[in-house]
Amino acid sequence: MNAADYLGRYAEGWTNGEAEIILQAVTDDYEFDDPNTGKISKAEFSEYLSGLKAVIKEQCGGRLPEPFMQLSEVVTSEHDGNIKAWCWWEIPGTDIKGSGLIRVSPTGVYSEVITYYTKIGSQ
Repeated sequence: MNAADYLGRYAEGWTNGEAEIILQAVTDDYEFDDPNTGKISKAEFSEYLSGLKAVIKEQCGGRLPEPFMQLSEVVTSEHDGNIKAWCWWEIPGTDIKGSGLIRVSPTGVYSEVITYYTKIGSQ
């Protein structure tokens, strides 16, 4: 696979809320940075996603939305086989939404930093 393939697989995993698919697309030194949780390693990611799903289930009456996440406004920049991708993401049925910056090498996704779209002082 190349960087674009890894990015597509990663997006598929988030859209479906499947940690196994996401982890197939990431490098061993992958780091996910969530301002609410901090930096999450590849080894910690499945636990992180399970916790996020529990929060979402509470907000959605005990069910997860389908799709789990909607991705839009994807902008990519490629240089020397590496990709930087920016996207807007939303979890249907909730107010949870934001932006992400994803970095991908020819060996997989190695980082993502997300932000949340919210009013200052609302959390």
